[in-house]
This record gives sequence, structure tokens and C-alpha cells, in this order.
Amino acid sequence: MNHHRRQTLHALFAHPISANISMHDVERALAHLGAEIDNRQKARIGVSLKGHTAVFHAAQHHLSKDEVVQLRKFLETCGIDPSRDFPV
Repeated sequence: MNHHRRQTLHALFAHPISANISMHDVERALAHLGAEIDNRQKARIGVSLKGHTAVFHAAQHHLSKDEVVQLRKFLETCGIDPSRDFPV
């Protein structure tokens, strides 16, 4: 995983919660992890990773703190831990 993707994953798990993460960067990081991403209606995307599926808002702006928390919970459910799996 390249530095930019690793940095995006670490930003999702950072404390305090960052509100400066691009959804485009998150989509690229998820795709690199092997997630299947499909476009849905009304600016939403479906993400399937390691047998888990979730739907997120496909923001054209930076993610809100609530969206970051949702993504973090989804990644934790999938067993992704950036500090363990992708150290800086």
C-alpha cells in the first residue's frame, strides 16, 4: 500500500476525528484493500469488503465527522486496523 493510501486509512482512525478527508481518497484506499465499490442512486456508493456490506454517501467534498465514524466502524467490523496492518 502506498503512502497516500496508508495516510488516508490512518486519518480515518485518528483522534480527534478529522473532518478533512476526501471521499475520493477513501474510495481509492478501500479499492486497494480489495473492496468492491458500486454506485447507487442519489449519490450513494455500496462497499463490500470481507463479507460485509455498507452504503455511504458519495460526497464531492470532505467527509463530515459522522461519516468518518461510520467508515471507521465499517472498517473495524471488517477487521481492518491500520496501526497493525499498515504501520507508518
